[in-house]
Amino acid sequence: MSIESLTYAELGDRLGASPEAARSLARRLRLPRRPGNDGKVRITVDLAEIQYKPLPARPPGGHRTEIDGLNARVEQLEGELARLEVEKQCLEIRAAGHRVDFERERERCDTLVTEALKLGNLAMSAREKAARLEGEFSAASTRRRWWKWLAAPRVASPSRHSPVLVGVPVRI
Repeated sequence: MSIESLTYAELGDRLGASPEAARSLARRLRLPRRPGNDGKVRITVDLAEIQYKPLPARPPGGHRTEIDGLNARVEQLEGELARLEVEKQCLEIRAAGHRVDFERERERCDTLVTEALKLGNLAMSAREKAARLEGEFSAASTRRRWWKWLAAPRVASPSRHSPVLVGVPVRI
């Protein structure tokens, strides 16, 4: 348990890491720092308490294979993006065609609804006219019978078994 005062470069050499890694570790562990006589920062540290395992160094050519793999993936994704763009345009054209069909059918439906309303109004007025005419006819037939009864000579009433009903209005 020996406490030593080291610079970042010396700490890095002892831990088998770069001076920047030693500086980052000192900050992370909040080790006490003070300026030295030579103008360099010294860190007070107990190396037995630090449990530091440096990451294995990467080979400089290792990045190239990763970059090549990533570039190939980017090209593959760009090709897929182009294919999806073409598919999107086809779907937009198809949707525009469906939209035209929809608009045409909506206009046709509006026309049919308008015609149905007109026919409904026409049927209602025909019913009203038929009811009015039926009322006028029954009133006229009742008046006629009443005047006939006054003006006409009395005739024997029809027998009870006669198929003709007198006084019942006839509907046509």
